[in-house]
Amino acid sequence: MSDPFGPGISEHRRLVDWLGSQVPLLKEIGQVIADAVAADHCVYLLGNGGSAADAQHIAAELVGQFKRRRRALPALALTTDTSSLLSISNDYGFGHVFARQIEALVRMGDVVWALSTSGNSPNVIEGVHVARGLGATVIGFTGRSGGKLKALSDLCLCVDHDASDRIQEIHQLAYHMICDFIEQRFAKPQ
Repeated sequence: MSDPFGPGISEHRRLVDWLGSQVPLLKEIGQVIADAVAADHCVYLLGNGGSAADAQHIAAELVGQFKRRRRALPALALTTDTSSLLSISNDYGFGHVFARQIEALVRMGDVVWALSTSGNSPNVIEGVHVARGLGATVIGFTGRSGGKLKALSDLCLCVDHDASDRIQEIHQLAYHMICDFIEQRFAKPQ
């Protein structure tokens, strides 16, 4: 019987090595977010499925804490308010579920962090269009091609893979490193 896990582990290792070449981009993303937060702006996160879970995870790391004691940082996942999600979907259609929330909440100088492994999720793209129109900085996390999200992002991490599981694994490693970078700026001295 062939090894059912070896190829996945090997591909994951390759992508971790690839991510090492993206450190300047990760630092730039972290700096943009930290600067926005320092200027009293908010980070809004969005995505579908596993990317929705990642959006919530990132928001929790910023609002709570990652590794260090520091003030709570303003971050909100637009995937959590079921009443809004369902009423917007019912009244306007699921394609507008993020756009309506962004229209209501996002202001110039805020950061909108959009996650989509394909880069083509219609509701994510619609939300990003609205965010750009409001003067928000757009951070994209996507897969190899970047899809439509890449062109609409100010900064975009396009993981060198086409499969959503491998892409999301590297997204998680990348956003943990970004959260650590941001947290170092706001941490209280020991």
